Amino acid sequence: MLNLSNSEVDAEVNFSKYEAYSSIVDRNLHNFIAKIMLGVAIFLVILLFLPWTQTIQGNGYVTTLRPEQRPQTIQSPIPGRIEKWYVSEGDFVNKGDTILHISEVKSEYFDPNLIERTDSQINSKNQSASSYQEKVNALRNQLQALRKEQGLKLKQTRNKLQQARLKIKSDSIALEAARVNQSIAENQFDRIESLYEEGLKSRLDYEIKQSKLQEAQAKVIDLENKLLTSENELLNAQMEINRIEAEYENKISKTESEVSSTLSSLNDTEAQVSKLENSRSNYEVRRGMYYIKAPQDGYINKALISGIGETFKEGEKLVNIMPSNYQIAVETYVRPIDLPLLQIGDHVRVQFDGWPAIVFSGWPNASYGTYGAEVVAIENFISSNGKYRVLLSPDHNSDYDWPKDLRVGSGARTLALLDDVPVWYEIWRQLNGFPPNYYKKKDEINNDVYKSNLKK
Repeated sequence: MLNLSNSEVDAEVNFSKYEAYSSIVDRNLHNFIAKIMLGVAIFLVILLFLPWTQTIQGNGYVTTLRPEQRPQTIQSPIPGRIEKWYVSEGDFVNKGDTILHISEVKSEYFDPNLIERTDSQINSKNQSASSYQEKVNALRNQLQALRKEQGLKLKQTRNKLQQARLKIKSDSIALEAARVNQSIAENQFDRIESLYEEGLKSRLDYEIKQSKLQEAQAKVIDLENKLLTSENELLNAQMEINRIEAEYENKISKTESEVSSTLSSLNDTEAQVSKLENSRSNYEVRRGMYYIKAPQDGYINKALISGIGETFKEGEKLVNIMPSNYQIAVETYVRPIDLPLLQIGDHVRVQFDGWPAIVFSGWPNASYGTYGAEVVAIENFISSNGKYRVLLSPDHNSDYDWPKDLRVGSGARTLALLDDVPVWYEIWRQLNGFPPNYYKKKDEINNDVYKSNLKK
């Protein structure tokens, strides 16, 4: 039964008359299966030589083309406490509409009359500045008066000095004349004395000449005293000039010092006025920040801080808003090894989540439910997920427009179309882990050829 014997019984026994044998061993069925296997093998061989479009696959999500069109959060530049909400989640708001009202939480801004009190301080400081300015003007007038008075005093004293010099000159001349008269009187007295001793002159003549000599001598002494007095007056006039110059220089220096001190106080007061005006402007701007307004037209997505009376810090996110006017785009991520294969303007097929699609990555023309896109931006720095970010916009030359009901944030799968290769080459590339072929568009190739011809 186990067919262990060397003897053959097939020739002696006719198995074809048994129905079970006929149902198991069917020569026609074997031939049919062999033909099917041969056809499949021929089909697979033909399939290996069919064209296959290489692709770069990526996963991403729907976003907007411009940064200001993307969902944003509204923050408050100042800390505060929520007092009232004017909108609900899902409401549409126009640019400038009030979203919520907040109040102060810092004690230095609690005063409701803060701006008015600041105005009073500014007015007081302005009055102080005006007083300082008036004082500066008065000191400058006083300085001019001192300099004018100094000039007059010096002119008067210089006149006295000139008079003293002229008087000295006059006294010197008079003294010389008196000395000449004294010499004449002495000569006359000597002659009279000789004649008197000889008896030729009377004693009266002798005494007269003696008296004239004494008068001449007295005149010389008197004129010498006058000359010394005139010289003293000259010295006094010179000393008076020096005293007046020193006195008025001291007064002028003191007045100039007061002017400088007053100007310093004036500048300090004006600086305080500027600081108070700056604070007042800041208070006005801060008061305008108590009402959080919509930066652009859009829809209120979610209130991140919702409770009445809830406090928050400056810069903390309060509410999320989605702009109503935006241009749809897709943000996808590719591997660093595939990045050199992508260029601005390359065509990409996109499959959106929620839209049915049948995708053949190697035969994009045979796919259904995908939409055309083109590369508009490629990030130059790697993202946190280890891939490079690529931004896609709708391809207006595509056969189908993107769905109008797309929402920002929904998922998307992308297929960047590259070179056409045989199926066997793609299988070989995938088995060896090689990247897709690097290729250039026809217009770029023509440009390169044109540039090379120009160089030649």
